[in-house]
Amino acid sequence: MGMTAITTRKPRSRAAATKPPSTPRHLAIVMDGNGRWARRRAQPRSFGHRAGQKAVRATVEYCLRQGIEALTLFAFSSENWQRPSGEVGALMELFLKAIDKEIDELHKNEVRVRFIGNLSAFSETLRARMYAAALRTADNARLALNVCVSYGGRWDIAQAARQLAEATLAGTLDPTSIDEKTLNGRMCLADLPPPDLFIRTGGERRISNFLLWQLAYTELYFTDTLWPDMDATELDFALADYARRERRFGCVPTPLPTARAS
Repeated sequence: MGMTAITTRKPRSRAAATKPPSTPRHLAIVMDGNGRWARRRAQPRSFGHRAGQKAVRATVEYCLRQGIEALTLFAFSSENWQRPSGEVGALMELFLKAIDKEIDELHKNEVRVRFIGNLSAFSETLRARMYAAALRTADNARLALNVCVSYGGRWDIAQAARQLAEATLAGTLDPTSIDEKTLNGRMCLADLPPPDLFIRTGGERRISNFLLWQLAYTELYFTDTLWPDMDATELDFALADYARRERRFGCVPTPLPTARAS
């Protein structure tokens, strides 16, 4: 058995949410609901994407306060290229502005920024900004911020398998030595622990081709909250729910010792 999806409901009172006793090392988030948030306000989808950028900033600040080691955000999937060209263009422009606007503050707070995915699909200008941001923050160690763009979990597995096939053809790898550990070493985020907690906002209850390999034993949390409305209180709910889970990784719980009869 692998992933266990649990749909949570908000507590009746927000005052009931307390700081969780245990904190995930690695948090992964599908940021869903920007378009619906904008539509409810009779605004274009781009308006929602800009509002979602504020939620990204709030989430990064939250992770820094909580001492979370890694944050992986699903910003633009490989399937998102099929969206209307106007929306895709607006997203690309937003990416450029976000990198230019946020990189100084991220670097100041010792955040290491990486862009994960098939970056060859982006313009030369955008790729140059991504590489420059990653290079500038490469030595930071307080928080690893991974932004998944033009990314898909199946693509991730396929590119890892392709690397192993190329190494085999080159004679530098014995195919009989390939196992889960070998494949994992070629996956994106291989240098980080797997996500402990996955959050998806916006009410959908699916993974949507995100980190398929890495989420094998990740705890899943779904919320109806739209991404632009995600804040520290909502994140507290998710982490409090995570703290109540018993993570067994396929094993049975350790039985409590029984008292000896006197």
